Amino acid sequence: MAKVGVYVCHCGSNIASVIDVSAVRDFAAELPGVVLARKDLFMCADSGQELIMQDVRDGLVDRVVVAACTPRTHEPIFRAALERAGLNKYLFEMANIRDQGSWVHGQDHAGATEKAKKIVASAVGKACNLEPLEDKFVEVTDAALVIGGGIGGITAALELANMGHKTYLVEKQPSIGGVMAQLDKTFPTNDCSACILTPKMVEVYNHPNIETYTYAEVDDVEGYIGNFKVKIRHKQTYVDWKKCTGCGDCASKCIGKAADEFNGGLSERRAAYIMFPQAVPKKAVIDMDHCINCGGRDIGTLPKVNQKTGKLILAPCEKACPAHAIDRSIAYDPNGDIQEVEVGSIVVATGYQVMDKGWFKEMAPESPNVITALQLERIISATGPSEGKLVRPSDKEKPHTITFVSCMGSRDEHFHTYCSRFCCMYMIKQARLLKEKYPDLVINMHFIDVRSAGKDYDEYYTGARKMGINFFKGKVGGLEMLPDDKLRVLAYDMEGGENIEYVSDLVVLATAVELPADATTLAQKLGIQFCGANFFRELHPKLGPVETATEGLFLAGCCQGPKDIPDTVSQAKGAAAAAAVPLAQGKVRIEPIISEVITELCSGCGICVPLCPYQAISMRTVEDRPRAQIEMSACKGCGVCTSACPSGAIVLHGYKEEQIFAQIEALTA
Repeated sequence: MAKVGVYVCHCGSNIASVIDVSAVRDFAAELPGVVLARKDLFMCADSGQELIMQDVRDGLVDRVVVAACTPRTHEPIFRAALERAGLNKYLFEMANIRDQGSWVHGQDHAGATEKAKKIVASAVGKACNLEPLEDKFVEVTDAALVIGGGIGGITAALELANMGHKTYLVEKQPSIGGVMAQLDKTFPTNDCSACILTPKMVEVYNHPNIETYTYAEVDDVEGYIGNFKVKIRHKQTYVDWKKCTGCGDCASKCIGKAADEFNGGLSERRAAYIMFPQAVPKKAVIDMDHCINCGGRDIGTLPKVNQKTGKLILAPCEKACPAHAIDRSIAYDPNGDIQEVEVGSIVVATGYQVMDKGWFKEMAPESPNVITALQLERIISATGPSEGKLVRPSDKEKPHTITFVSCMGSRDEHFHTYCSRFCCMYMIKQARLLKEKYPDLVINMHFIDVRSAGKDYDEYYTGARKMGINFFKGKVGGLEMLPDDKLRVLAYDMEGGENIEYVSDLVVLATAVELPADATTLAQKLGIQFCGANFFRELHPKLGPVETATEGLFLAGCCQGPKDIPDTVSQAKGAAAAAAVPLAQGKVRIEPIISEVITELCSGCGICVPLCPYQAISMRTVEDRPRAQIEMSACKGCGVCTSACPSGAIVLHGYKEEQIFAQIEALTA
């Protein structure tokens, strides 16, 4: 006969201010199977845990129910206490009377108390039928995968590699660097972005523990924490990177043209191109979507022979390459090559994109002189389309008046209600840099309000005001296109209490930060959930900011939510540390609350196989008959198979029938 002890927590005033804790304790004391019931101000504190452990050591109880907070955060505390007291930690049940009681019924004290009694009765009913369970362990592959080669991915990869773990870094672009590589300078120190980033790019590419795969994508992911099997698709470069020296001769001779994505479409690149001057690796790629086959033949066909000279007719890129790295006669597979790797943990650091200006019709997006802040970053960069000179895209002339508009798509119920966090600061940075270089430039900045909460950020903002930059509190209602490609700005000044209207030569929109367009596809491959703001969802916003609901999968950087470079680096270091834990341990614990097939009862119908969301079930032959089997390390104990099995052959440990029925009976009594 089980001896259940019930321990009711006041949780300060969180529970006790709404629920009559003494009444719940007295009610629990009379429940069948309960041998004692106690209450404490903070059951999770040392005093509360010691109270429970002493009762266990004295042999007074062999099952424990704690009526307190959410098991998501507090259950591990009490399970550990039971272990220290010598009791199996799975002989424990938690009654969540805070989240399900006091927090949601704060105005109805009597009703909340009665509900708490029901919750406790349900927990006791299950506790009476609990059985000891034992943890299981699986071996871990000592390697990690980092998806995304921006500053977040680079940082995570270096941290993991420096801890001695084999690391694969996968980046979909031809070079690592991410958005930070597009920046001119960084706030609040105004130091050169490339000067900070490039050494890290070189370090990660040359690190002996890191294999960097650029121009590659994650094609498929199978497995579970400690044992992920990942397929990486290497996209075709149409250039032999083993031979390519990064000289750029192919790009200089290429005739095909395309918009240069790295420069925000403000300039053109060739179909054969190197992504940017500091690219790592500095290798050429041929963009077959814009290659015009100027050699007179398609890729994968042999060259023709010049009848007069007898020489082969080669494409300009082939003739220009001194390393003979381009051979258009080879029939490349446009789908690329698949490589399989095995890793124990995965860090996702896929970064962000900024909204296109075309979403904002009131802002005259058809005007070439309405640009995004990221495009302005390329204009003022020494490696940009104008080599750092401030010019209007329409006529390449220097503007006299420039307007910055904040929160385009952010804090907007029509697009994204969240704040993109670092827009205020990068606009102020750009304005300061321009004012220093062009003192006569008139700069007007329109904000809902300035958000500058980082270290030294507010001082940076205050300094901008002292430089003569004009700040207006209020939204811009719209833009009107005028002759000479000028723009009329229609806005409101809240501090002055009046509408304002003026002519600007260039307008810069701080468009919202959002997940890249291909994030949904990647999330489906990895099993990542999305939050309400449509970023990747972390396990817990406060206590699990780098973990996800999928064990062994971690988040870093702007894919989890907007953040600046320091916060991205900090989170990347945290994600790397968390990802390294199972690798360093060499094994991971598998929760015993998993499903198990009773082979004798299984009819081999296979209904459970496609229903499992974790692909943990397969069919095997036992005594010449098909039977279901469950991979314990992949099972998450969701119970879908248990509920669907028509033969009742699948048991979910920790949630057996008698336990569930006891809970139902207690709730309906």
